[in-house]
Amino acid sequence: MHKFLKAQLASLISTLVDFSFTFFMAEICHQYYLTAVALGAIVGAVVNFSINRYWSFNATDASVQNQGFKYALVWVGSLLLNLLGTYVLTQFFLVNYLLSKTITAVCVGLGFNYTLQKHYVFATKKNS
Repeated sequence: MHKFLKAQLASLISTLVDFSFTFFMAEICHQYYLTAVALGAIVGAVVNFSINRYWSFNATDASVQNQGFKYALVWVGSLLLNLLGTYVLTQFFLVNYLLSKTITAVCVGLGFNYTLQKHYVFATKKNS
């Protein structure tokens, strides 16, 4: 449970970075909302990978390149799910893009990201 809570805190921090960057790109720079969502996700992913590797899962014994590759694979799936969820809620249900992104991010974070990061990306004997 301790590892789960640390990963959720890391997720919260990276989500704040992601959302801030998304808002900045969409509202200040006037980028299309899906472009802003994708750019925010990239910045958030770098923050999340770093916090999870060094703190949440304490998985520094493994190769950073190997973990980075695995993280990128999971991240692409996460990005696609986040884009799809945000698009569907925004376009078809007329939900504000930030609320759509929030709802989608929570679902994807708990149901997809945490499990794959724990058991695939940062899997070590001490994380089992």
